Amino acid sequence: MQDLNHLAIIWICVFLSSYLARLTKLTAVVYFLAFGSLMVNTGILPLETTPFIEGFAKVGIIVIMFALGFEENSSQFVQGIKRAWGIALFGAIGPFLVAYFLALQFWGDVKLALMCGLAMTATAVSLTMVSLRSEGLHRTEAARGIMTSAVLDDIASLALVALLVPLATGQGDISFFQVLLIAIKTIIFFGIVTLLGMWFFPCNSSIRIKKFVPFWQKCCSKSPLLERISRIIPVLERYGVRDLLSLGESGHPTLAILLLALLISLIAHYFGFHPAVGAYMAGLILKQEHFHADLNKQEQEYKQCKLIIDNVAFAWLGPVFFVNLGTKIVFDLDIVTSVIPEMLALTLGVFTIQVFSAMLAARLTGHFAWYESIMIGFGMLGRAELAFVVLDIGYVQNQIFTTAAFYTLMFTAFWLNIAVPLVIKFWHPYFTGEKQLVVNMGSQQIILSNPEKLTKSE
Repeated sequence: MQDLNHLAIIWICVFLSSYLARLTKLTAVVYFLAFGSLMVNTGILPLETTPFIEGFAKVGIIVIMFALGFEENSSQFVQGIKRAWGIALFGAIGPFLVAYFLALQFWGDVKLALMCGLAMTATAVSLTMVSLRSEGLHRTEAARGIMTSAVLDDIASLALVALLVPLATGQGDISFFQVLLIAIKTIIFFGIVTLLGMWFFPCNSSIRIKKFVPFWQKCCSKSPLLERISRIIPVLERYGVRDLLSLGESGHPTLAILLLALLISLIAHYFGFHPAVGAYMAGLILKQEHFHADLNKQEQEYKQCKLIIDNVAFAWLGPVFFVNLGTKIVFDLDIVTSVIPEMLALTLGVFTIQVFSAMLAARLTGHFAWYESIMIGFGMLGRAELAFVVLDIGYVQNQIFTTAAFYTLMFTAFWLNIAVPLVIKFWHPYFTGEKQLVVNMGSQQIILSNPEKLTKSE
């Protein structure tokens, strides 16, 4: 019953957070994090999260990311990757270098500094996307740039964890085999997602035949094994995701697409990615036309499923993840006061370099407008999953971090997470063009805000 008591407390926090968010016009994520921290520091919630709540929170973030991907357009996402490589690259290098050199200055330990840089590298995209959604900006080009660059960031960060953690912990040296293995896993995972999108998800078998079968037959001519497998293609051609969604009675399409999201999340986890990445990719390749052959029933089923998933993701299950994330912030007054200078320096340093590096990269390499580039800079501030994974590896498992370094990183991540919804809320009127911001550069004027009212894409 203790787990249910904790869940009841968390849901009370979610309810109060939603009320306060409407009252103050701020995103509810701020209050989710704040209530989580308040509950654990007052002893209402335990310091160690129970497996039940931890599992509940993981399911929550999977459903959130699936819901966000479900609203996205897959072709626009792929196009966004072409614009986002610079944001991912420079938006990760900047925070890593700032955290590394500041940690080296504070504590004089190269291994500790290496782990500090690693903890500050990856962006907490779920926090940003939920904050953008609360402002009605989650389907803009800027949101797409944040999401695509964060996915690339996640891949690079996972590679760095695999390569640098053994070096920092003294378990071994970086080998060519490790680098090759990470590259192969990345290619295989995204290859699986691509094949699902090309073969199983299209509604019309002729689409699958046109896109994939000629390539497959060419491969079969060179391999007896593939030739045997090809004999089942005529059977596979008759079925797709629409057939799966049409099984059963009312409500089963929702179960079917959630099952697909979970399975692809498990595949992502197997290949070393966060399950949320897999859930987002699952939502990305699902479309309205996958639901029913009849257009009227198709729209009805799609809207019904979307309503249920949004309710689950953003009203009662997904918020558990953010409240649980807030419980990671445990205050110890003596330690907190002793690390205030380091915490302020690291927070301000990462905040500044992250915003400016991502903003300039978005502007110069992605060719986003200034108002979009600034929003992208703000949106890349969050630090969550990977930061806490690195903290656990460096402090709990290997004792690389000192207590001071651990609290410095923990509170830096906390303040950066708190900043995300606040700065997005601040920039919202400039992003939509409700307010104007012009900077004079000598004789030239640069318009940083949106010169026109934002046209919402459908």
